[in-house]
Amino acid sequence: MGSLMSGVAPVEHNTQGIAPALDANTTPQEAREAFRHGVVRPTCGIARGFAQANMIALPREYAFDFLLFTQRNPKPCPILEVLDPGNPKPSIAAGSDIRTDIPLYRVWEQGELVDTCSDITDIWAQHDDLVTFLIGCSFTFEFPLMEAGIPVHHIEAGRNVPMYDTSIACKPAGRFSSTMVVSMRGIQPDRIADAVRISGYYPSVHGAPVWVGEPEGIGITDLQHPDYGDPPIMEDGDIPVFWACGVTPQAAVMASKPSFAITHAPGHMFLTDIPDRSFMV
Repeated sequence: MGSLMSGVAPVEHNTQGIAPALDANTTPQEAREAFRHGVVRPTCGIARGFAQANMIALPREYAFDFLLFTQRNPKPCPILEVLDPGNPKPSIAAGSDIRTDIPLYRVWEQGELVDTCSDITDIWAQHDDLVTFLIGCSFTFEFPLMEAGIPVHHIEAGRNVPMYDTSIACKPAGRFSSTMVVSMRGIQPDRIADAVRISGYYPSVHGAPVWVGEPEGIGITDLQHPDYGDPPIMEDGDIPVFWACGVTPQAAVMASKPSFAITHAPGHMFLTDIPDRSFMV
């Protein structure tokens, strides 16, 4: 599988000093408005209490196969909403526009990353049948972890979460196949059970971890060099804990090579108006 950055100049991930007003107390509406006006930064740590979503938009001809892929792989691809072809207005965020309200997008052709931008209005206009999928994001349960006294180091440091390609196979569906992408958070041994329990309350945003401990067991050879996001911050004694990640659809795009796709950039999510507790089970 190729690197997500292959063939495209890297995007600055250091968010220090950028839009300091966007924080846990920012509302989803305020954050979307900021992104609509050009603010670019990862969305971890923004809008406490509201669900965030990964995004992928595909031509209609691929929509059924991808929907089947998500149904067969609900852990990395938990669906929050599927929009009608050509519709850019999600119902889970009042007054929103999928073309402008994500801080950073990636544009794909034949499985290759061809552009990175903060507004896809003009690109969208060239493809009148795009079907948008909004997929639950683990950023949603990070605030509940912190409220339980479990540190989330990348939020504390103002950084993006580290994400990794793995050897965990997803179930193929139609034209789509992939291995799973995971996000990682370092957690002290005596808090891992609590982290599993708390995140497990949120199956619509990936739920409980898929792996705890040695990264080599899922094909990760270098924890300090993630495939997406920023390098991890590990405190003394931390154990790496891995959750299924909504970047998996981008891995499926690279592996399956649809003619065209638009996704969010890893860590740069769509903020919904749905309270995170509405996804608790």
